[in-house]
Order: sequence, then C-alpha cells, then structure tokens
Amino acid sequence: MIRHVEAGVGWLKLNRPKALNALSVEMVDSLYEILDTWRADSNVSLIMISGEGTKGLCAGGDIRFLYEQRNNQVEKHAEHFFTTEYRLDWMIHQYPKPILVYMDGIVMGGGVGLSVGASERIVTEKTKWAMPEMNIGFFPDVGASYFLNRMPGHIGRYLALTAETINAADALYVGAADRYMESSQWETFINEVQNKNWSLQNTKKQLTELLDSICTPQPLDSSLSEWQSKIDKHFAFDTVEEMIQSLGLAANAGDEWSLKTKKIIEAKSPTSLKVTLSQMQRGESQSLLSCFNMELALSMNFMKNHDFYEGVRSVLVDKDRNPQWDPKTFAEVSPEDVESYFHHTINDSHPIK
Repeated sequence: MIRHVEAGVGWLKLNRPKALNALSVEMVDSLYEILDTWRADSNVSLIMISGEGTKGLCAGGDIRFLYEQRNNQVEKHAEHFFTTEYRLDWMIHQYPKPILVYMDGIVMGGGVGLSVGASERIVTEKTKWAMPEMNIGFFPDVGASYFLNRMPGHIGRYLALTAETINAADALYVGAADRYMESSQWETFINEVQNKNWSLQNTKKQLTELLDSICTPQPLDSSLSEWQSKIDKHFAFDTVEEMIQSLGLAANAGDEWSLKTKKIIEAKSPTSLKVTLSQMQRGESQSLLSCFNMELALSMNFMKNHDFYEGVRSVLVDKDRNPQWDPKTFAEVSPEDVESYFHHTINDSHPIK
C-alpha cells in the first residue's frame, strides 16, 4: 500500500500490480486503519484512491488465499478478512470527507466495494466493471445485496447472476460511477490536485469545479440501456428456473441475446445461483448495513461449500474453466439448502456497524 498526505490530500494507491491489485488481508487491514485515522485528521480534506500499474484499480479480494487455506482453519481467516473488508466498505459509504476513486481498467468484486460508496467515482475508456463471483461458485458481496438492487429495473439481478463485465457507459447508466475521464487526462488531473491547497471548508466545491473542467461526456451508448426491456422481462421471475425458461422461449423464437444469456447462466453453480437470487430478493427491503451483515453470514457458509473451492480451482488455480458443480441441477438444491446459507453464528451478531 502506497500512501502519503500532501497539501490536504490523502493519497492511497493499491500496490499489487502483478495480482491486479487484489485485496489481501494485509491490504484491507491497512486500508481500514488509514481511512479510520484520516477520518478525524484535520490535515486531510480529500482522499484519492487508485491502483498501481496499467491494468486496473482492483480485481477483487484475494480469494486464492482462502482456497490455499481450505485445510488450515479457513473459517478463521475468512471471518477476519470479510469482516474487515465489509467494515471498510461500510466506512467508505458514510465517510465524512470526499473520496475520489479512479476506476481505470479492471474494477471487480472487492474493487467495486472500494469504489461504489465513494463520493466521486471516475471511469475511463478502459474500465471493465463486474461482480464476477458467480464464476467461482460464490455470490456477489461487498454490499451488492443493496447497490445492485438500486440499479434500473432488474439489471442488478442480471449482473449478479451472469457476472457480466460492463464498460464505462454501462457503469454510468446503472449508477456505479459518476463521471467519465479519458485516461490520458489522469496525470493532468493529478497535477491540478497537487497544485491546489485543499481545505475542509471548500473541498467539495473545488473538486467539483476541477472535475467539471477535465471530465467529458461518455462517448459510447450503454448496451445495458438497450437491453433493459429484455432484462426486465426475463429477470423478473421469482426462481432461476423460471428465468431460464423465459430466456429459452425467447431464444427458440430467434433472440440471440436470450440464447447467449441462457447459456451463461446454465454454466454457473446451481447452488450459487439459487442463493444469490434469494440474497437479491432479501436485499430489496434491507438497509445497506443489514445487507453487509447478511453477506457476512453468506461468506462464512460458502467457506464450507464445495462449489466455492471448485470454482476457484477452475478459474484461478488450474484455469481449465471446467468446474464440476455439486449438486449439478437446480432440482437438487432445496429451499432448505438455500435458507441454511443465511444463518451463521458469529461472536458479535452484528459485526458490521
């Protein structure tokens, strides 16, 4: 983690470029401690968060570490990691000072958690945003139960269940970003920030004026806006089986988008799909804080799930992209099985607070 304070600005750079800046336990511990300290530091008026290297802000949490600890008290490691990560994300959502996150390149999973609650979220022509957890037999966390449900129509469900990667135009359309900046302008923007003397009283006004002068309209149309009616039609159902049936009927009538989407969903873990849909349904009526605590229970239960380790193996370890899910069918995942994922006893019943 690279950090320093200069002229009223706290600079934070995620510094694991070879791992696409994936969040390790040490990183989430450090980020939480730094932001907690800067929250009350009168010498810090603005926080700037970016990623080292040219590939992205953050590819997510260091899930491979948990895979490697699967036979070595993995639940102990997982409870510490997820509790701290979710507390960090919750802090960002309610932070009293402006936080700007530069979402250039890959912004996925834990990277979304760091950015989605920030006050200024900047995307570029290289942004690749996703909640990809369904690819590894997991579920979309870091507050996704809340923020995916606040997207237009049923787009949140679509992104959760398909793990689709979207671009800057889509991120702006769904409310996951605020402004568009050409990546070539980032250094110019940094220089402008460094040449100002930031104070607590005028930070928001100064930052708005500076961003207005450098950011531009997004040049591309949003694909998600074009697919909105299809997404709302097929993802409005109460079960994954009904969604797939609806997509199948459209596919049989010649709709290629529906055929592609159906195949994507059918390749995912039946357990993850059913648990995630239930998660999204429950999150519709919950506060962000309640969603974080619900997700902590889910995270801990997935540490005991075959499909999580099989998904990580297939995507991150062996990279054969051929996971063997167990169970293999939706019929084998009962409502009782799904319900069990939402119950987990932790020392503190509401650890995210």
